[in-house]
Amino acid sequence: MASRTPAPQARDKLAFLLSFVPYLMDIERVSVADAAAHFGVPAEQIRQSVRLIAVSGVPGETTSYQHEDLFDIDWTAFEEHDEIALTHQVAIDDSPRFSAREAAALIAGLQYLSALPGQNDRAVLDSLLLKLSRGASGVPSEVLVGRAVVDSSLDEIRAALTDGRRIEFVYLNSRGEREVRSVDPLRIESVDEDWYVRGWDHARRGVRTFRLDRLSELRTTDIPITKTPADVALPETLFEGSDEDLAVLIEVEADSVPLIAEYIAPDTQPVPHGSRVRVELRLAHYHGLKRLVASLPGVVQVLEPDEARDAVAEWSRQALERYGEASSVS
Repeated sequence: MASRTPAPQARDKLAFLLSFVPYLMDIERVSVADAAAHFGVPAEQIRQSVRLIAVSGVPGETTSYQHEDLFDIDWTAFEEHDEIALTHQVAIDDSPRFSAREAAALIAGLQYLSALPGQNDRAVLDSLLLKLSRGASGVPSEVLVGRAVVDSSLDEIRAALTDGRRIEFVYLNSRGEREVRSVDPLRIESVDEDWYVRGWDHARRGVRTFRLDRLSELRTTDIPITKTPADVALPETLFEGSDEDLAVLIEVEADSVPLIAEYIAPDTQPVPHGSRVRVELRLAHYHGLKRLVASLPGVVQVLEPDEARDAVAEWSRQALERYGEASSVS
């Protein structure tokens, strides 16, 4: 006697329907044969399930099933062409959805991740982008995030980190001096558009952070690294204070303090001064102070020391001169 495939039990049917309905919602239109091949079930089981879905739904306020409370399909396509297409969905329409603005924000974040160098999961990100666009309560605003421009040294450092090889390079420090560094790379991180490598500096015998656009003559050695992230404690924050840091007193809007929290000196509390607050920062060099002031225009005022005020004033003067030059050219 020829063997027959055992009929699916009620629990199996329920499990199948729980995956079959979202599948139809996502794919929009599919042939019975393709759906059967996708789930590995007979074509007739697919047809029976479609007929069951067509009489399923969620009762509305009348507690009785009305036409708009049931799923519906394209019956012409189903009966004449053996194709399945949902023309009316229920329940899912009542579930919470992202607003158009929320979806646009998430899409922008995913586009930024997709633009990062070395990102190997772009297919997954593209799928999420499509689902966010289709699943929002409104049409999300079109957002375009430019691909980051990164020095080619990033790829080489990433490869050295993966292969467990020491790197050597010439580094321009905060005092404008060039030094040869020998480093075991431990982690690559970014802040805004700046990229950094954290590693074990063999000359300093400790973890140091290096900005990629400040290093040159990079080369990967054949020497295996002797320190790994498991061997040293990498701080959660990218920048750690040291005894060589510069102390700078600033005045800032009180609600802007969280924006500069990583620069505030340890065990230091903002002191109220009228409607603003004064707080001491710790910085490796005044170049970093100029970048901080530029990121918060009109919010930060440098008070002490005079060298810090002069550095920011000179930087501002040079910026204004260049702006004037650009205006005269245009």
